[in-house]
Amino acid sequence: MTKITALKTVVVNAEMRNWVFVKVETNVPGLYGWGEASLEWKTRSVVGAVQDFEPMVRDEDPTRIEHLYQKLYRQSFWRTGVIGLSAISAIEQGCWDILGKLLGQPVYKLLGGAVRDRVRMYTHLGGGDMRAVYESQNATDPKVFVDRALEVIARGYTAVKVLLTPPTEPLSSIAGYRQAERMMEALRIAVGDDIDIMVDCHGRHSLGNAVEFCRVLAPYRPLFVEEPVPPENVDVMAEVRRLSPVPIATGERLVTRFQFREVFEKLACHVIQPDLCHCGGLWEARKIAAMAEVYTMGVAPHNPLGPVANAAALHFDLCTPNFLIQEDMLTDVPWRGEVVEKMPESKDGCWLPGDQPGLGIEVNEAAATKHPFVQEVMHSTTVRAQDGAILDW
Repeated sequence: MTKITALKTVVVNAEMRNWVFVKVETNVPGLYGWGEASLEWKTRSVVGAVQDFEPMVRDEDPTRIEHLYQKLYRQSFWRTGVIGLSAISAIEQGCWDILGKLLGQPVYKLLGGAVRDRVRMYTHLGGGDMRAVYESQNATDPKVFVDRALEVIARGYTAVKVLLTPPTEPLSSIAGYRQAERMMEALRIAVGDDIDIMVDCHGRHSLGNAVEFCRVLAPYRPLFVEEPVPPENVDVMAEVRRLSPVPIATGERLVTRFQFREVFEKLACHVIQPDLCHCGGLWEARKIAAMAEVYTMGVAPHNPLGPVANAAALHFDLCTPNFLIQEDMLTDVPWRGEVVEKMPESKDGCWLPGDQPGLGIEVNEAAATKHPFVQEVMHSTTVRAQDGAILDW
């Protein structure tokens, strides 16, 4: 019988964040699976969580995926938050990779088969250089974002996302609203009506600010406004959704279907955004998506992470009926393709399905060692109000 023998972590510094790849090794020569647990600014914590989980999965059958998930989640006694769930997500993905390799099938076929021929993607304007953009003197100049948008569209994308609402105090001055409106107007004029624009708020705003930003942006028809308020209070998110003239998306900072439950029951958004590297893995994300389908909500998975995360997202998207659009990160570092082999094929802003068994990706461990762990520079970024008080990043 196939058994798990060890969990190995491979950390790769990709400038904006460290990628944390998890290799699930087995007693069968040459058989192993890859998953990803990248979590910004918590690299060492996640690696430690993977190490803590190793005794719980050693000698277990990696194809008993639901069983292993239940064991890791429930036998921890303390319900794990995003650090533990990121570790579990990577282990779970690695087990799907192993199962696909054993059966000679791509993972999406094991999850019910494809319901679409391709996966529409979008990317965040600025790629991996977001800190430089927002700290530069041109951060309020629409040209910065317009130029980046046109570059992305030239590569075939039909949708972009931008962080253009500034960090705010409990109430914002008119200058903040004017800035967001000016940026959004310039983007819409530049890209036209055939390109979708999503606005990321990073949970920066209070209820009053969030609603007003949504009203200001509404004439330019964003596809959705993402995380307009912090995720801690679902009632506040639901009120934004009720008052907003544009669709609302949220969920990147929620883990497991249990945290998403209240969002569904209170109709707190139009689109949910589980992250497959944080929410519990592929199967847990499928459960979350099925719950969203009952409430007629779309699914736009969060994913600014590494290439193993991309591979996992492709398989999820192909077989999820209420999938909307996939966040994609391909421009953070130029050597991304050196660290992995067999990256998903893309064409005209879409990922295409492959026929390789498992997740269809292979980490080049020798290449990965060229980019060892470095504390992320963005961790030193502190966003403050004019009086020195801390604001949401």
